Amino acid sequence: QVQLVESGGGLVQAGGSLRLSCAASGRTFSSRAMGWFRQAPGKEREFVAGIGWSGDTYYADSVKGRFTISRDNAKNMVYLFMNSLKPEDTAVYYCALRPYGVVVTTGDAYGYWGQGTQVTVSS
Repeated sequence: QVQLVESGGGLVQAGGSLRLSCAASGRTFSSRAMGWFRQAPGKEREFVAGIGWSGDTYYADSVKGRFTISRDNAKNMVYLFMNSLKPEDTAVYYCALRPYGVVVTTGDAYGYWGQGTQVTVSS
């Protein structure tokens, strides 16, 4: 059974930075794609960033150039470094694990989810 636990959310001013972390249990972490999604109040969940088993990365256009996803397979960790944060980045951020190694942007393809961590960006 896979468990995902996010941390690192909080309140930050516009232009600031945060690092989200996701700790994953399970022995097959290194061969799985990981994704970060977010959901703002009244909006649908959206893909933010993903990293495949080989380290290839994908980003939503809205965060490209500002966010960086990385993984540490030795520690079963995935990170989301968020820079130049904007008020529109305010959302609950979720870490997700896909039972395959290739990143896709649809949330239904991910079988395991964390509980989420709140990110609030003030203007």
